[in-house]
Amino acid sequence: MTSAFFIPTVNLMGAGCLKDAADNIQSQGFKKGLIVTDKILNQIGVVKKIQDLLTERGVGTVVFDGTQPNPTISNVNGGLALLKENDCDFVVSLGGGSPHDCAKGIALVASNGGEIADYEGVDQSAKPMLPLIAINTTAGTASEMTRFCIITDEERHIKMAIVDKHTTPLVSVNDPELMLAKPASLTAATGMDALTHAVEAYVSTAATPITDAVAIKAIELIQAHLRTAVKDGGNLEAREQMAYAQFMAGMAFNNASLGYVHAMAHQLGGFYDLPHGVCNAVLLPHVQRYNSQVVPDRLRDVAKAMGVDVEGLTPEQGADAAIAAIVDLAKDVGIPAGIKELGAKSEDIPTLADNALKDACGFTNPKQATHEEISAIFEAAM
Repeated sequence: MTSAFFIPTVNLMGAGCLKDAADNIQSQGFKKGLIVTDKILNQIGVVKKIQDLLTERGVGTVVFDGTQPNPTISNVNGGLALLKENDCDFVVSLGGGSPHDCAKGIALVASNGGEIADYEGVDQSAKPMLPLIAINTTAGTASEMTRFCIITDEERHIKMAIVDKHTTPLVSVNDPELMLAKPASLTAATGMDALTHAVEAYVSTAATPITDAVAIKAIELIQAHLRTAVKDGGNLEAREQMAYAQFMAGMAFNNASLGYVHAMAHQLGGFYDLPHGVCNAVLLPHVQRYNSQVVPDRLRDVAKAMGVDVEGLTPEQGADAAIAAIVDLAKDVGIPAGIKELGAKSEDIPTLADNALKDACGFTNPKQATHEEISAIFEAAM
């Protein structure tokens, strides 16, 4: 079996690397960039910090801060209009997964034309997107370094999964100084999102020795540092280790893809406008319980990475231990117990299941499910 490995050309890591990113942008010879972000990061001065760094280096900027928590087709269109109006030659995304995904959508349509919905699915674009420098402020989605782009279609109430080699950023930036003092709830949700990426990549049918290595290391780091990052948002060491963890989880799923946790979470997020990381966290143990029918040995490895002594445990016992460890971590960082608490309704499950089975993320789940089985997982997660 052949495989390909996708990753940005340059990946800047560690405290203080933001200035290295500004130097890199200057060296590329770019003239004017569209900064895609959200209103909060603009209001608290983070955007100005980026603008000042670029202005000092002779690079102009214009700001689009209209990204919603679940970026929409309208967000992409709004940012695209501003980009064209100002003749920008590159894009900077600043924030977590939402600004990164919105920026990818803008940059992809800018170079390929049409509408962002034209690119739903796998590798539907013909040309690389406009150059994108992705500056991360959370430790979770890894969207700053992946070829995944999730955009909400407001009319259909679904999240479109765009998986395209042409949406890989040119440069990714993970400076943990930008992640300090983030709210505990956001830290927990994004951290559990990263754990989901690593676990789903590890049990994926497209896993390779490379993705296995980074997935397991990511799980180890999340187990060791997420609780601290949630409890003490100013702990730079915990923030930096979580930045590495989410990046490695991104390396894993960017190449091994994902599974039914994401396929199902996308539907919850699109249907009810819910936070993606929380949806993942609630669904993760339930989907892995389903997967334990076929990959208990892999889940036993997950248990070991999460600090469980698996010596003497059968694969089935190890899988149970992994699921228990996931539930314990989620509880410790304040994740809700079920999707009912988030507003999900049983009567919507048939529609959610229909759409989940069409989501590209589910294609590499280790066990392919029927509509009835997906519905049962949703019910169990209520």
